[in-house]
Amino acid sequence: MNELLTITASIIAVLFVFVPHEFAHAFIAYKNGDPTAKMNGRLTLNPIKHLDPIGCILCIFTGFGWAKPVPIYPYNFKNYRRGLFTTAIAGVVINYIIAFLAYPLYLVVALYLIPLTETQAAFYAVSIIELIFFLTFSYSLSVFVFNLLPFNPLDGFRVIESFTREINPVRRFLKNYGQYILIFLVAESFVCTKIVQYTDLYYFEYFNILGYVHWFAENIIGFPITALWKLIFGI
Repeated sequence: MNELLTITASIIAVLFVFVPHEFAHAFIAYKNGDPTAKMNGRLTLNPIKHLDPIGCILCIFTGFGWAKPVPIYPYNFKNYRRGLFTTAIAGVVINYIIAFLAYPLYLVVALYLIPLTETQAAFYAVSIIELIFFLTFSYSLSVFVFNLLPFNPLDGFRVIESFTREINPVRRFLKNYGQYILIFLVAESFVCTKIVQYTDLYYFEYFNILGYVHWFAENIIGFPITALWKLIFGI
C-alpha cells in the first residue's frame, strides 16, 4: 500500500486511540470530585485539546507514544487513593475496550468487504479502512501496556502514586528519572526498527526492548480479544 495512505491510516488510528484515552482521564477525575481537567478544557473529545505532536508522531512510526497529560489536582478527590487510582487506569481501560471493538470491525472488512472490491480504487479505499481498524486495535493494546509502565508521567506511575507515600525512594526515583528512561526506550526502539528495516542486521531486532512490549501487548494482552472474535467469526 502507498506509504502516504499508510501514514494517513495511522494518523486516524492515533486519534481513535489517544482522544478517548485522555477524555476518560478527565471524565473520571471530574466524577471523583476534581474539576481541574474540565476547567482547562480537557473534558472534551476535541483532538486539538489532547494531542501532543511528538507523542503522536512517535506512535505513528514506532507504535508507542503519548498525548498531553490531563491536569489533575488529586487533593480535590473525595477519596484520594481511590480517585488517583481510578483516574490513572481510566485511559487504559478505554483503550482495551476500543481494541475489543476495533478487532471485529477489522475482521468484517478483511473477510467480507475486501473480496467484494472490483476496482483498484475500491480496493485501496477498503484497504485503508481495514488498516485503520487494525492499527486502532494494535495501537490501543500498545498504549494499554506502554502506559502501565511505572515511569513518570505515564499512568503506571500514577498507579504507584496511589499506593505509596511521597517519601518512598522508588517512587521518587521513577518521578525524577522516569521521563529520561522513556525517552531512551522510545529512541532505542526507533533506531533498532530502522536498522532492521533498512539493513541486513536483523539481529538488532533482539535488542528492541519496546518490541517485546509490543509483542506482549498484541499477543498476550490482546489474545482474549482475538481468540473470542475469531471463535465468533468461525476462523
